[in-house]
Amino acid sequence: MELENRWLRETYVDELIRAAQDNENVVILEADLMKAAGTNRFAATFPERTFNIGIAEANMIGVAAGMSAMGKIPFTHTFTPFSTRRCCDQVTLSVAYAGLNVKIMGSDPGVTAELNGGTHMSMEDVAIMRNIPGMLVFEPTDSAQLRAAFPQIVSHPGPVYIRLLRRAAVKVFEDGCAFKLGKGIILRPGRDVSIVASGIETAEALDAAELLAANGIDAEVINIHTIKPLDTELLLESAAKTGCVVTAENHSVLNGLGSAVAECLVENLPVPMQRVGVKDHFGEVGSTEFLKEKYGLKAVDIAAAAQKAVVRKRT
Repeated sequence: MELENRWLRETYVDELIRAAQDNENVVILEADLMKAAGTNRFAATFPERTFNIGIAEANMIGVAAGMSAMGKIPFTHTFTPFSTRRCCDQVTLSVAYAGLNVKIMGSDPGVTAELNGGTHMSMEDVAIMRNIPGMLVFEPTDSAQLRAAFPQIVSHPGPVYIRLLRRAAVKVFEDGCAFKLGKGIILRPGRDVSIVASGIETAEALDAAELLAANGIDAEVINIHTIKPLDTELLLESAAKTGCVVTAENHSVLNGLGSAVAECLVENLPVPMQRVGVKDHFGEVGSTEFLKEKYGLKAVDIAAAAQKAVVRKRT
């Protein structure tokens, strides 16, 4: 599997510009990170619809809420921890409690924050956002999936949190792929274990399935791009078929994708399950590949978890 030839943020800005061309209510709000987010291209095209609030993220969310109340569709941008934990109260009350239509982008999730280090490396953003009533939580895998999702995000009548890798993604989907928010995608059918992955862990899960196949284990790989609301129907169908589940996420194992899947299974179809993710740890400076290895997010880690789940199932 290969990296795409352009950064995911470029696709994101392309779609923002296209949405603004189609809908005069689309506006963007910035926390003085337009170069990092790549949104200076949007600003050049729509200067009258670009608002740099400065390094004042809570205020940015409040302004976005006000714009939404006046009929605009505001997209806010900053690094993941500043889109979530820094302004959680404003997101909860000014946006979600008020039932407003604000789209919140958090860039560089988890270990992809790389050299920005622990202060910018949020391992708990999904945990925060999935606890907010009415919030849709979406994490694209690559550019094709983001392009397919974007019109649905714009038209969704409520708050959306977009967990966006800024750099080049591994290409998983083809342009024009069938896509629906809230519906997971089976990337590889299998019968022995279900591997449920999001974001950058999707490509790792596909590589893990190849490792498992070499050992006689047939893994089903499912991409869950919409962590909330969760596609419980697909998860239960897969778990009933394979009898065990592994989750893989670039996030803490606490209250993220793994927890959401575990909640679904324990209430409906208890099966052996293993979670791959960051184990209650802060981030640190390092390349994405180094940090994946350090925190156990590589294909070999997913494969090992799958082997453990299969053994538990069989015994």
